[in-house]
Amino acid sequence: MSLPPIQPPPHPAPWPEAMADAAGLNWMWLEEAGRFATENETPWPCDLKLHLESGYFEPPPDNAILGPIRPRGPSNGLVIRHGYKVASWGDTDQVDFTFSCAKSYLSLLAGIAHTDGLIPDLDEPVRGTVDDGGFDSPQNRCVTWRHLLQNTSEWEGELFGKSDLIDRNRNLGLEGRGRKGEPRPLQPPGAHWEYNDVRVNRLSLALLRRFRRPLPTVFAERIMQPIGASTDWSWHGYSTSHVTIDGQDIESVSGGTHWGGGMLIHAEDQARIGLLMLNKGRWNGRQILPERWIAESTTPCALNHSYGLLWWLNTHHSRYKSAPDSSFFAVGAGGNVTWIDPAHDLVAVLRWTDPTAIDTFTRLIMQAIES
Repeated sequence: MSLPPIQPPPHPAPWPEAMADAAGLNWMWLEEAGRFATENETPWPCDLKLHLESGYFEPPPDNAILGPIRPRGPSNGLVIRHGYKVASWGDTDQVDFTFSCAKSYLSLLAGIAHTDGLIPDLDEPVRGTVDDGGFDSPQNRCVTWRHLLQNTSEWEGELFGKSDLIDRNRNLGLEGRGRKGEPRPLQPPGAHWEYNDVRVNRLSLALLRRFRRPLPTVFAERIMQPIGASTDWSWHGYSTSHVTIDGQDIESVSGGTHWGGGMLIHAEDQARIGLLMLNKGRWNGRQILPERWIAESTTPCALNHSYGLLWWLNTHHSRYKSAPDSSFFAVGAGGNVTWIDPAHDLVAVLRWTDPTAIDTFTRLIMQAIES
């Protein structure tokens, strides 16, 4: 390695840059990767409200938007190696909704709660520490924190005006093209893997019950401020997701933008989060998250080897065949990806890149490394 690894200074100081060859990369392949990402923008329209209302995720009335939504900007992104910015395209300070990347941010908050003793044991039933009626039924009483974090909870119910049935039988490979929401017999908690936004929102509310403070406030204090992120980001819930805790009205944030809401953030801040994960929870000599939590988050779920604790994994090259199998990702609909590659000390953020083009992008980056 020709460059010693660094972590960038706090925003708004410029992110240190390095030439491709100094970072051990072939500049031609790196430049080609950025060009390719720029030319392969997501097919999603810029008007996200219109897109959601069109029935992309589900038909009316289940597609009703409950949270804020606004148009997206153009494609952008950046590549970080050894902590240095080695490539970027588009406006990486452009703040946009990032859809299900927010699920991975809930995982970080769960790590804080676990570290603080608010969740003593991931394998204990949630009802042991959250008493709000949401885990009292025979189907839900055995749901554990790990089940919620792995998408294996089979939690049943309605939350904030959305039923878990909306996302039952959801096939991400057919997202926007296939049927879902079909009734099926529920399995016991921990016996079936399913990507279900209502259940992720149930996790978010459970975390709020444990912290007893707005999750964006905790996220700012415990994650974003320590890593020097900007204050340009914001995290939203729904008009229906306000709860009263200790006499205060608090909005429970969503784990995506499926029905509006979720995380508004730019690529620069997402790259900092990726670098925190790459460095096993450590930032400038301070352990922000325990290394064991990062390891736990990236351990394959028994029912889906491509999934950890709300992070996508690349076990056996199952998600992106060209990326190393040790890679892991925060992934949001519409082509929003934070790629963390520990094997090559690399983080890449792609915003609004055609999902069908992302594997080719990873191949081009691998060629830049290997050439």
